[in-house]
Amino acid sequence: MPASSPAPTGTSPQTAAPVAASLAIGPHIVSPPVVLAPMAGITNAPFRTLCREFSGGKGLFVSEMITTRALVERNEKTMQLIQFGETERPRSIQLYGVDPATVGKAVRMIVDEDLADHIDLNFGCPVPKVTRKGGGSALPYKRNLLRAILREAVSGAGELPVTIKMRKGIDDDHTTYLDAGRIAVEEGVTAVALHGRTAAQHYSGTADWEAIARLREHVTEIPVLGNGDIWSAADAVRMVAETGCDGVVVGRGCLGRPWLFGDLVAAFEGTGAPAAPALREVADVMVRHAQLLGEWIGDEARGVIDFRKHVAWYLKGFSVGSDLRRSLAVTSSLAELRAQLDTLHLDQPWPAGADGPRGRTSGRDRVVLPDGWLNDPWDRAGVDPEAELDTSGG
Repeated sequence: MPASSPAPTGTSPQTAAPVAASLAIGPHIVSPPVVLAPMAGITNAPFRTLCREFSGGKGLFVSEMITTRALVERNEKTMQLIQFGETERPRSIQLYGVDPATVGKAVRMIVDEDLADHIDLNFGCPVPKVTRKGGGSALPYKRNLLRAILREAVSGAGELPVTIKMRKGIDDDHTTYLDAGRIAVEEGVTAVALHGRTAAQHYSGTADWEAIARLREHVTEIPVLGNGDIWSAADAVRMVAETGCDGVVVGRGCLGRPWLFGDLVAAFEGTGAPAAPALREVADVMVRHAQLLGEWIGDEARGVIDFRKHVAWYLKGFSVGSDLRRSLAVTSSLAELRAQLDTLHLDQPWPAGADGPRGRTSGRDRVVLPDGWLNDPWDRAGVDPEAELDTSGG
């Protein structure tokens, strides 16, 4: 780890013995079997760098969602998002697409230009602007369309492994994950990850880990990864034990907690848990995160501004006055950020109850879908071309 990085710290209970040794994603051995979930505006190169440092380089760290249309059109923002650090191996890109031909072109571009070592396909996005046009978590309902996309992706990828991430389905009356898992196996997908919620749930309620177990029983030929409500390393260990899944995908649980990946490595390898960080250590990570963003963007002020959305996640549970929280949310330089943080009582220990849900927690009464979308689960027609967004990252 670079000298400027804080020492890894952790917050989670620890098992006494290794839980799972490794996960094979094609030729890539992921040990321990821990994957950073793609999150729009979050899992850019700076955040991946932090997570990798805390894990000692162990695990798999996936890029933000890359739209296939934007990639083949070489959108400027997209081309920045697909840049990886020199030490990032394997390089993992998540693609979002609804048109088999466009997905195929994007995958072949990745192969021909050596842009990545692993491709993940997004079939889990629940946001209305995506589902109302037939994309994201709405798409697997159209079984033949899903099959066509996977066939194009796998055939175009050659030796690069292709995986998918999905949800249980549209709602409890229209689940798709078992059919989607079987189609993935038949089309040569390397692994499947399931978020144990429907699109209708969005991020509300409790993730259905039993669905992950059912998928594991239904799909035995390839690895099955579980996702949803992993807020600590202990949660990850428990998910594997309760569901039999082959690995875990961690999303909102690492918001403001990049050191969680150090905890996860310790939990899966059965070594001693790192000590929980005091506020002083958290503040050091915050400054480094903002610094990395500025270096990546090429502008310190823009980096600090982009970092603002992370402040509340990092400080959750600590005693920080409302006025100072507001001040931290409008900082625009590293010096200002450091000075504001230095006014805190930095010797505060890790607060009880600081782990737990972060990020979005809302649900929806219904999923916005194209007219007639649910009429025929086998029909390939009806996907709005505009569902193939022309920008990446969210």
